[in-house]
Amino acid sequence: MRYKRYKQMNITHIIPKNKISQELEGISAILDANPRIVERAYEDLTKGCNADNGREGMTAEQVVRSAILKQYRNLNYEELSFHLEDSNAFRAFARLGMSQYPCDSVLQENIKGLSAETWESINRAIICYAEEEGIEKGRTIRTDSTAVETNIHHPTDSTLLCDGVRIITRWLIEGSELRPKPRYRFSDHRRVVKKRVLAVLNSRKEEQKRQAYKELLEYAGKVAGYAEGAIPVLESYKNKDEKETKYAHELAEKLKQALTLMKQVIDQGTRRVIQGETVPAREKVVSFFESHTDIIVKGRRETEYGHKIFLTGGTSNLILDCIIERGNPSDADNYKQLVERIESIYGRVPRQVTADGGFASKENLQWAKGKEIKDVAFSKKRGLTVLDMVKSSWVYKKLKNFRAGIEANISALKRAFGLRRCSWSGWEGFKQYVWSAIVSYNLLVLARYKIACT
Repeated sequence: MRYKRYKQMNITHIIPKNKISQELEGISAILDANPRIVERAYEDLTKGCNADNGREGMTAEQVVRSAILKQYRNLNYEELSFHLEDSNAFRAFARLGMSQYPCDSVLQENIKGLSAETWESINRAIICYAEEEGIEKGRTIRTDSTAVETNIHHPTDSTLLCDGVRIITRWLIEGSELRPKPRYRFSDHRRVVKKRVLAVLNSRKEEQKRQAYKELLEYAGKVAGYAEGAIPVLESYKNKDEKETKYAHELAEKLKQALTLMKQVIDQGTRRVIQGETVPAREKVVSFFESHTDIIVKGRRETEYGHKIFLTGGTSNLILDCIIERGNPSDADNYKQLVERIESIYGRVPRQVTADGGFASKENLQWAKGKEIKDVAFSKKRGLTVLDMVKSSWVYKKLKNFRAGIEANISALKRAFGLRRCSWSGWEGFKQYVWSAIVSYNLLVLARYKIACT
């Protein structure tokens, strides 16, 4: 049975008065003032199951508070489990009972149960609370984009081919250990493939590297052929033990997905290395494990592998909204959507909007003026005049300086809240991670504001 929250606090829950504990106390007060947050989390955690049956487990409130603690202190699950056992302040904030000491796997299972949509709705609730308290009115906003990396190694065609051979061979071996044994043939080429990858990396002569690539592609093609032969066998596999049958079918599905990626990697390696073509970024695979990863190229900066996010901030340093995009869209293409989402939150358009130079275009300026936004400033003019954007040079300078402040917000999110690199797997996991970091950041901003005002 899962509860939303425990009705009575533990008598031993005393929060010390050091700086971190005061911040936690402030965050706790904000969460208590917004009961809808726990309601939404409870809906997610009880979806598809009967909440009145089974063990008690963590309450929805404990799950939300533990997730916020994780991002607030930038911890992994093992570290979070330790601190929830060791720290009185953390236990008091998470509202754990005297006999509750959740392990890392329990924490992960529960926290990952909160969807990205739930985190987004929690952030909306926090922004509405900030408006009610007079902290953020959304009248002057600033926008910028940044890239968040996925948890992958630097991709090269040779290492990707090695990854594909390794995981496909591993699943073929696991399938061959079923009893009765499925009838498909394969050979383990992992050792020789590893040698070819080292040859590619260490070869000084271009011809030697090219030859090693050819052999690597040949072995990768053989492994792909083994997978093609094994998939129908595993799909039709039957056993008296239903678990074995289900496991065989799961292996077949995994092999299908890996085979699709492997064929794409073989194709891009052949085109790039053997045929000398330039493969477009949209046609490339950069990871077998996080296949949703995009290639992000911003001007002359170093190429990043992850996803592009667009952030909208206010005068209070709160992150009012976030858009997480696939591919590598231009900033200018998302300008209208960013403003419209703020309009949906506050029920009106902002009075002033300032954005990075990448958002600048005549079309965006005309659209914003048509929405009756008084001052529209871009940090780079790109053919636009100051008086076209704002009413005076003084206003333009003030808005330009104000926009620069969102760089500090992004820096804080990346340094202190783990937004530099997402450690959660999958596209859904990526969105959950980003939104949970933003929610934790906003709660800390509000808590510090409250502390400063007392």
